[in-house]
Amino acid sequence: MGNDMSDQTDQSEAAPEAADSSVTPEARIAALEAEVAKLRDEHLRALAEAENTRRRGEKQAQEARAYAIDRFARDLLPVADTMARALASVTPEVRAVDEAVRNLFEGVELTERALIDAFTRHGLKRIGAKGEKFDPNQHQAVAQIPSSETAGAIAEVLQAGYVLQDRTIRAAMVAVSSGPGAEPMSAPTQTEAPGASIDIKV
Repeated sequence: MGNDMSDQTDQSEAAPEAADSSVTPEARIAALEAEVAKLRDEHLRALAEAENTRRRGEKQAQEARAYAIDRFARDLLPVADTMARALASVTPEVRAVDEAVRNLFEGVELTERALIDAFTRHGLKRIGAKGEKFDPNQHQAVAQIPSSETAGAIAEVLQAGYVLQDRTIRAAMVAVSSGPGAEPMSAPTQTEAPGASIDIKV
């Protein structure tokens, strides 16, 4: 009986060896190569995902830095508007005859210039100038009038607009030229929605 048990033990130990011996070296190499390829693919995917995450983080950080002053800039725009209106209200004739007004005008003019320079240093730029081509992404047309400017160009600037980096934070309010001698088109009526603009054919 002891010998039978010993024979059974020897046979059970020999079975795995027989099973292992049925796998050829070529098959083992192929299996290992497939495993290595799988691990390499997973590694490359992990690296790509990490790089994409890093780039997204950098882009978000750059946008945060670029547009950090957005709200502050919007709050300062009425100050720039007030200065522009003050300068526009003083005619050259008044400046020529009144030294006090002339000195005040020059002081406000210098202050406005310093403010616009500060805007520019921080990526905030004034847009909307007479003679520029109308751009619906940056300009809001409130009227179309005959003028010496070519059709489709800005004839008058009613309120300057501003862009921060490449983002328009306030469109310029303008009247667009319909060309010399053309019939004027009226501005939007009170029944139109606020901020509505007329259709400009260019």
